[in-house]
Amino acid sequence: MDLSETTPAPLWPFFVYGIFVILLLTLIISLSYFLGQRHQGKATGQPYESGILETGSARLRFSAQFYLVAMMFVIFDIEVVFIVLWALAFQELGWQGYLSICVFIGLLFAVLIYEWSIGALDFGPNGKKILKAYKKRILKDKI
Repeated sequence: MDLSETTPAPLWPFFVYGIFVILLLTLIISLSYFLGQRHQGKATGQPYESGILETGSARLRFSAQFYLVAMMFVIFDIEVVFIVLWALAFQELGWQGYLSICVFIGLLFAVLIYEWSIGALDFGPNGKKILKAYKKRILKDKI
């Protein structure tokens, strides 16, 4: 069959679909405008998040440890993508792919243990120090 003899697909179904979508959107937005509630409470124009009224500035300082944990999360999250892609291509990769993913997961595990050992994953208060201070204060109050 000669390629010059083929006819292009008709475009009218695409235009009908586009017109149908535009009409449906217009109908939905019009109905919500005419049937929707209109009220003006005292807090209607104020910023609102999770039911908590604003109390101060949104410019808060976070410790550098917070950003470190966030970066590690992103890195480990991306590595999960690599593992999922490996799982999808498991049949084609064979034993060589299996051994390489084992090395990859081993390195991830070694990095996780290293980060844990240096305290990079401790982004909250130290519970042992708090408990020790609490016990010390209880003993001080009893005396």
